Amino acid sequence: MAIKIEKKITAYTVVNEEERAAEKAKSEQSAQAAAAHKAEIVQMGEPLSRPDKLVGNTYKIKTPVTEHALYITINDVVMNEGSPQEHRRPFEIFINSKNMEHFQWIVALTRVMSAVFRKGGDITFLVEELHSVFDPNGGYFKKGGKYIPSLVAEIGEVVEQHLQEIGMLKKSGPDEHQLKLINEKKAEYLQKQAKAGDTENDAAGFPLGAQLCNKCHTKAAIIMDGCLTCLNCGESKCG
Repeated sequence: MAIKIEKKITAYTVVNEEERAAEKAKSEQSAQAAAAHKAEIVQMGEPLSRPDKLVGNTYKIKTPVTEHALYITINDVVMNEGSPQEHRRPFEIFINSKNMEHFQWIVALTRVMSAVFRKGGDITFLVEELHSVFDPNGGYFKKGGKYIPSLVAEIGEVVEQHLQEIGMLKKSGPDEHQLKLINEKKAEYLQKQAKAGDTENDAAGFPLGAQLCNKCHTKAAIIMDGCLTCLNCGESKCG
């Protein structure tokens, strides 16, 4: 095929048959490498199909940002039923309430979460993602003095609790030795309070003047022996 050159020729090179064959072989090798890489891709999990019967739990949460309580239902599918590897994993989530103010985004959130559940694979990342959502108007304290940054984070608390109950997440908290030390510190502090004539505590048994702990986000941090110590998780600025 003839090609008409309309611009001035400033330089040229001559391609021989050996160079052309080498270039062709190089292209073929690149194509084979790409195909081999594509063949190594492993599907982490196939989407789960819904069985006729599911088991699950319903959790009730009452927050100061909603007039009515929220009822969160998480249904699980039983995997490898009847075998030593039998376990439960979340399949779908529903949230119901008389309050219609948050209806649209709650429906959207639960549908997306249910889709992630059905996809399979690791779903524990959802807990951290939900916990990291902050309300621009500010969060609130739930019973026990724990700070919740948003209603979405409260839903994340429920998901975390459910995953712990079915064994997908380990329960976080102090070990037996730390718990014993915390109880000793708490008893010591309450004894000092009683001697000073101050015995007022909140519903969780923590002093009313306790500060917010940066680790467990609970109003349970008090000054003991000149050091800020949390009576809930044991976190201490002095180690």
